[in-house]
Amino acid sequence: MDRQQAIEAAAHAVIEHGGPECLTDPRTVRDAMNAAFDLGATHDDITAEMKRQRGA
Repeated sequence: MDRQQAIEAAAHAVIEHGGPECLTDPRTVRDAMNAAFDLGATHDDITAEMKRQRGA
């Protein structure tokens, strides 16, 4: 998985989690975020991707 794929996966995991509704296991979100961070992503990168995915 490259950096962009990790960012996309993390954004997707966060969106699917549904915030306070906790629709998915929070560990899935944490793992996806950590994978993206390990590849050099920032919170801003993931936030921008979330906005892109929501607009798509």
